[in-house]
Parts: sequence; C-alpha cells; structure tokens
Amino acid sequence: MLPGLLPSSPGLVGDIRTLKRIFNLAIEPRGYLLEGRNPFRKIKQRKYCLKPIRYITPQEFKSLCAVATNLWWKALFSVAYTTGARLGEVLNLTWPDLDFETNRIRIDRKGGEVNTAAWEPKDHEGRLLPTPLEVMQLLANLHTDSADGCPYVFLSPRRWEHLKKVRKAGTWIPTGALVNNLNRDFAVLRKRAGVVKCTFHDLRRSCITNWARHLPAHVVQKLAGHSDIKTTQTYYLAVREDDLEEARKVQSEILKGNLTDPLLTHFGQSRPFSGQPAEGSDSQVPCEE
Repeated sequence: MLPGLLPSSPGLVGDIRTLKRIFNLAIEPRGYLLEGRNPFRKIKQRKYCLKPIRYITPQEFKSLCAVATNLWWKALFSVAYTTGARLGEVLNLTWPDLDFETNRIRIDRKGGEVNTAAWEPKDHEGRLLPTPLEVMQLLANLHTDSADGCPYVFLSPRRWEHLKKVRKAGTWIPTGALVNNLNRDFAVLRKRAGVVKCTFHDLRRSCITNWARHLPAHVVQKLAGHSDIKTTQTYYLAVREDDLEEARKVQSEILKGNLTDPLLTHFGQSRPFSGQPAEGSDSQVPCEE
C-alpha cells in the first residue's frame, strides 16, 4: 500500500513504528541493508483522533446496580465505579486486601501462595484506594456468602470449586482468567439497564473523571495507578455534560457585557488618541507599515 493511502488509525501508527524499527535493525547492526535504504524512513508517524471518553453518569451507574442479578455484580460495579481499579485488579483482590477498619482497598502483587496465582498490578506498583463505607458494606455481605477457604473476593463458590479441580488435576493455567465471560455478561446487563453502549473499563474512567473534579492532578494520577500523568489526562478525563453547561454559562456572562463599546466593535465611533487631530480635521493618521 502506498504511504499516502495509509489510513490514520492507532493500529497502523504502531505498525509503521514497528516496521521502521525492523528495517533500522536490518541496517544496523545486522548489515542486511545499506545505510539509507529503510523504505519507511520518510514516512512520518500519523496522527489520529482519539475516541471520546465514555463517561458513565451516577444515574447510569445506579441503573446498572438496579439490574444486577445478585450481590456479586452489585459489589463488582460498585468497586470499579468508586475505586477506579482495573478489572484485573478487582478480580485479583483477596480478602486480606480489604481493610474494613480504614475503609481502604489495597492493590498489591500476589506471590502465588497456596490457592492463589502469581499476579502483579500494571506498572508493578501497588496502591491504597479509599473506598466508600457503603461499598465496604457490600463487600462484607459478599464475604458472608463466599466459599470456605476461597481467598479471592470475586470468585463465586461454583467457580472456586472448578479452579480447585483443575489445579488438582495439574491443568491450572496461572495466566488464565479467574472469571469467564464477564464482558459478555456485562453487555447483557447494560442493555437491560437501558444504558448507552459502554465497556466495563468505562467504570474506571468515570471514577477517575469524578476524582479530577475535586482532587489535584498528581493525586488522581497516583490513585489511578498511572506512571505518567499524561496517561491520566489523555485517556481518562472525560468532558461531562455539566462541564459543557458551565462553559456555556461562562460565555453567556461575557456576552452580557457591553458589546457596543467602540473598542470592541468595528462600527463604534472613533476616539482620538494623543497627538491625533480633532474630529473634522483633514489631517490623516498614517498607517503603520
């Protein structure tokens, strides 16, 4: 495909970068190509428009909880929407990660102890997440219904029994999903709630957006678990409807001012400045070159 015909998309931007790197390695240190023979050397990285961030409003969140088929789903929605934890972080929570005295959840690595799989959070950095009392109560209720001996917060008794069997049989895959078909089931509940298309990850994005309205940027970055604050600003801060309304009000207040001021309009009466002849004079002010 000709360079000029390459569409601007995130995938192809990464492909161009990868291909350019491969050919550079073929030149140095491999020596397969001569210097300057990289066919991608003149192709610039394409820019692309980011998709609008899907913000889940508090009312939409309540609608999701209302159609939750059981306590498990309601607790899962609540943890994701109020702590901003990633799906993998939520599913790998164990009961010792919950501090019911301080109402905090700890995101921390798992070393592969008995009955748990080795796991590390993204960027290999743990953190403490403040959690509303109402959500901690849901988790306490969930603990009452949890399977005996199951270390994971969001592992149902039925799923726990299955994982114990495959582990005993030696077919345990440490990198396998602890919970199956979650995204599929989430889509069913979303439609039932009448919520416009979104993903489970949008619950996290919405939490971070809510934080950003009240907390300093560096605090939001740390709570989100981002190593770079640019990631927080680019991919996780949505413009909400009330933000748009506030922007409209700002401009409305400006328009309420005296727009007939000659200094602000082209049809206002000319005002003499120091050294300019009075009105009626034939003298003209030379234009600045």
